[in-house]
Amino acid sequence: MSNTLTIRLPDDLLDWLKETSQRTGIPMGRLVRQQLESAMANGGERRFMRYSGIIKGGPRDLSTRKGFSRK
Repeated sequence: MSNTLTIRLPDDLLDWLKETSQRTGIPMGRLVRQQLESAMANGGERRFMRYSGIIKGGPRDLSTRKGFSRK
């Protein structure tokens, strides 16, 4: 591997990454690579999105729900 990527993480994500690394003994870089490889294997799709447009009922636009209007 010859490519380096620098990212900025929020504190809670960094804390999770460090804790997981210490608990499992897996280096943080490998954990990140595993998660990226998993996302790539799934085609980058979010599983919950398979239900989008299927659920019926309720308003089409949630901004029209009573109590949420900004008018």
